[in-house]
Amino acid sequence: MVAFEIEQLHQQHTVAGELYLEFLRQPSMSLGLYVLPVGGADPQQPHAEDEVYYILHGRAILNVAGNDRKVQPGSLVFVGKQVPHHFHSISEELRVLVFFAPAESQ
Repeated sequence: MVAFEIEQLHQQHTVAGELYLEFLRQPSMSLGLYVLPVGGADPQQPHAEDEVYYILHGRAILNVAGNDRKVQPGSLVFVGKQVPHHFHSISEELRVLVFFAPAESQ
């Protein structure tokens, strides 16, 4: 078993000083914590893997292939591989649990 506590992951993320903290990697999937500040820019590009976003904290708009959707705590969104997407209009610090399948390419 491998287990994590979200608050500990958030602390690790803060210490790392990066937007994204990967905390689990297996061939079949990887998981990370993605944090964007209020008004921040989301620099990500389409990925070669499918991904799922689970919003832990904050409010923003997620644009997927030109379609906007408001996200907030509890929102769960699937984005297929190679589909353009990004967060914008971040009105409250956004903390997102990110699942990649298979594991994100590095």
